[in-house]
Amino acid sequence: MSLVDLSHPFDPERMSIPPGLPQFISCPIATVPKDGFSMHTVSFGSHTGTHIDAPSHFIADGKTIDQIPLTALVGSAVVLDFTYKGSKEVITWADITKSPHADKIEPGIIVLFHTGWSKHWAADEQIYWDHPYLSPDVAEQLIARGVSVIGIDCASPDKSLLEPPWDFPFHLAFLGRGGFIVENLTTLGELGPKVMVNLLPINLVGCDGAPVRGIAWK
Repeated sequence: MSLVDLSHPFDPERMSIPPGLPQFISCPIATVPKDGFSMHTVSFGSHTGTHIDAPSHFIADGKTIDQIPLTALVGSAVVLDFTYKGSKEVITWADITKSPHADKIEPGIIVLFHTGWSKHWAADEQIYWDHPYLSPDVAEQLIARGVSVIGIDCASPDKSLLEPPWDFPFHLAFLGRGGFIVENLTTLGELGPKVMVNLLPINLVGCDGAPVRGIAWK
């Protein structure tokens, strides 16, 4: 079985983290030459790198990471190609219905949005934050069709706003209906239109988000 890694490495020298949010820090506290073993302290925000948003990220009484059913995050996924969308272009439900694989959207399936924007991960300039985004009607239509998990290979399914006023209509619509969102995926272009995926996060009790080591296989 061939596995495809869908997560960006946690590399302090190569990460895209919005200004003002916690940076990833990994500090050695013991080394093999000095102590006979190696150990590090690590520090990062709950929405760092490839990660999942729990409903509690935006919904006061929403589920936290430890309350997400494991079965929701492992299973069949359909990959929808939107690499033709440019900087800050919206992806609407009408766009999705034109996809040759729209008929694969069915209850329980995980929907992955391939924008190609992961190629800009850790870029020095602004471009990673100028990704395409999803309209709120996509959230409503997917939930109505029994989809509770989506993933995208950019920073957010909403426009990435780096300063107020904040606006997160897709997050509110999808998380508010009990959905889960995986962000900052990568290598979606290596997948076929229908794959199996594992998007399980670290089990951070009471937390609103957590890193994911996503994998895909046929």
